Amino acid sequence: MLKKNDVIHLNITSATAEGSGVGKTEDGMAVFVPLSAVGDRLEVRILKVKKSYAFGKIERILSPAAARITPDCPHFAQCGGCVWRHISYEEECRVKQQRVQDAVARIGGIDAPVKPIIASERVLRYRNKAQLPVGTGKNGKPVMGFFAFHSHRIIDCADCALQPACFADVMRITREFLAQTDNDIYDEQTGKGRLRHLYMRLGEVTNELMVCYVVNGNGLKQEDLLVRMLREGLPNLKTVLINSNREKTNVILGRKNRTVYGGGVITDKLCGLTFTISPFSFWQVNRAQAERLYAKAREYAALTGAETLLDLYCGTGTIGLSMAKDCKRLIGVEIIADAVRDAEHNATVNSICNARFLCADAPQAAAQLAQEGARPDVVILDPPRKGCGETLVQTIGSMSPDRVVYVSCDPATLARDLQYFAAAGYRTVEVTPVDMFPRTAHVESVALLSIVY
Repeated sequence: MLKKNDVIHLNITSATAEGSGVGKTEDGMAVFVPLSAVGDRLEVRILKVKKSYAFGKIERILSPAAARITPDCPHFAQCGGCVWRHISYEEECRVKQQRVQDAVARIGGIDAPVKPIIASERVLRYRNKAQLPVGTGKNGKPVMGFFAFHSHRIIDCADCALQPACFADVMRITREFLAQTDNDIYDEQTGKGRLRHLYMRLGEVTNELMVCYVVNGNGLKQEDLLVRMLREGLPNLKTVLINSNREKTNVILGRKNRTVYGGGVITDKLCGLTFTISPFSFWQVNRAQAERLYAKAREYAALTGAETLLDLYCGTGTIGLSMAKDCKRLIGVEIIADAVRDAEHNATVNSICNARFLCADAPQAAAQLAQEGARPDVVILDPPRKGCGETLVQTIGSMSPDRVVYVSCDPATLARDLQYFAAAGYRTVEVTPVDMFPRTAHVESVALLSIVY
């Protein structure tokens, strides 16, 4: 019987969605081992034993997997941002491909081809956005970085390999500013202190940099000094904002922004269009992969210029607006009012006149359009991680679009929703995984569904 602190030999044969390797003992119990790779033969110390599975940690690598590499980040083993820095990128893509295939077949019970994953050309410096918690270290000095896995313990990091180099410059300048002033740091436990998060966005094409400080209050002391330090050290600085969040919550941004330098927004380009980006705007963090994902969605939509296109969960309108020239009419739906205003602004900036945007949740708007008799020919879906759910799928089914293009950030909820679509009379034609977030556990997918007559 396996028990805590046992040391066993284990062959790693598969991997979980969160990045742990999985091996089985001689009696068939699954053991989950972080930082392991498929193909590893390991000496593992058992940390916890449940009824049908256990958790362990690597004591010694007896025989490394062929895909195992030396991690290129000193924080990898502690930081909760990346999970695949110890294997080759080719192996990471294979694991993600398998994850999507298994979800579609096993969870969804869907017999549809899963096409080869669209890999990212860049695995380093691809992120254009960072939201870094700020805390106080044991030495009393500020720390900023990412949370350790499944915790709120900040792993202090001077430079993340997924982020552009200028983000490290912002972090360095912020530390210098804090050292020169008496601004205090927010404490999650007490709810006291001022500076909570450092939030940065970069326009990859325009090279415009936004820096936003999330504070427990109205602002920071000596903001003029901070702006001067940022401007002197960052030639591409476009705007600096203060976001006020006084709530004792895990939600990062509060509702109010105050611009202390620049115009409060940056711009960037995607699929040949120009977009305005505020702190509240949804914008894909990997712009180059977003263009490949949208190209696949556009291929699946198969627009001829005569269709009504319904873009549910449209955010700031990026997917729908990228297809507006190919359809007769675009209707975008988003529940966040600021995002809807951004979408309307982005349509105006790009001289797109065939777009209409509704501020409502997706089920409510879909029901409203059905009542109006607005039958879409094609529906684009890009829901949050929780997916669409049965009610919305039924509402979409009642509108009888010819095709549904489903962009998903979670293979499990995608697979569940494909089941709902099958019950509503839609066949899953194919699914294509897209690696938007190299070195992390996340994988996106695009699915094409067609009505069954």
